[in-house]
Amino acid sequence: MLNKKEILAIAITAIILAFSISLMENSKIFFQTLLAVSLILIINISAKKITSFYLDSQIEIKLWEITRYGFKPHRCFKKPFPAGAFFPIISKIFFFPLKNFVWMASLVFDVKPKIYRAAKRHGFYSFSEMTEYHIGLIATSGILVNLLFSILGYFFNFPEFARLNIYFAFFNMIPISNLDGNKIFFGNLVIWSFLASIVLLGLFFAIFII
Repeated sequence: MLNKKEILAIAITAIILAFSISLMENSKIFFQTLLAVSLILIINISAKKITSFYLDSQIEIKLWEITRYGFKPHRCFKKPFPAGAFFPIISKIFFFPLKNFVWMASLVFDVKPKIYRAAKRHGFYSFSEMTEYHIGLIATSGILVNLLFSILGYFFNFPEFARLNIYFAFFNMIPISNLDGNKIFFGNLVIWSFLASIVLLGLFFAIFII
C-alpha cells in the first residue's frame, strides 16, 4: 500500500510537524505530538488511497515541493524547494502566540490511473485519464476523515488531537500550488466552498473553544 519513498516522506513529515508544534516544550510533549500527528497523516492518506482505489487509480504521496516562484515560466528554482519541510518550522515564528498552530500542509499526492482496471470496467481507453473532478474527490476524502476524527477527538476528550486535525484540514484546504485545497477547488468549486466553510467554523472552535 505504501512504498519506501512514501513511508520515508510520511516519517520525515511527522517528525518535522511534531518538532514544530512542540517546540520549546519537553520531550514528553514531543512524543505525544508525534503520535497524534502520525495518526492524523495515516488516516488522511488511508482515506485517499481507498478513494483512489475505487476510482480505478493509485496515488503516490510525496513531500510538498515548490518549483516556481512567479507566474512567468522562466521563474523557477534550480532545484525544487522543499516547502513541506520548511514551512512548519518557519510558521512557528509567526503563529507562536497560538498554541499548536503551525503550517501542517506538508504532503501532496500524484495520481496515476490504472488503465488495465479501467479498461476492464469502462471500456478500453474510455477512462485512461483522471479528471480534475476525480482528483478533487480523492483530496476531499482526506479532509473529510480529518474533520470526522476531530469531532471524535473532541467527544472522547482528546482536545489536542481534535485541534490538530482541524489545523491540518485548514492548511490543506488552502487552494495554492499542489495542495489538496487546490485540487478540490479546481475539481469542484461547490465542494471546496462547502468544506472551506466547515473548516473555518471548526478553526473558530479549535482556537477559541476547544
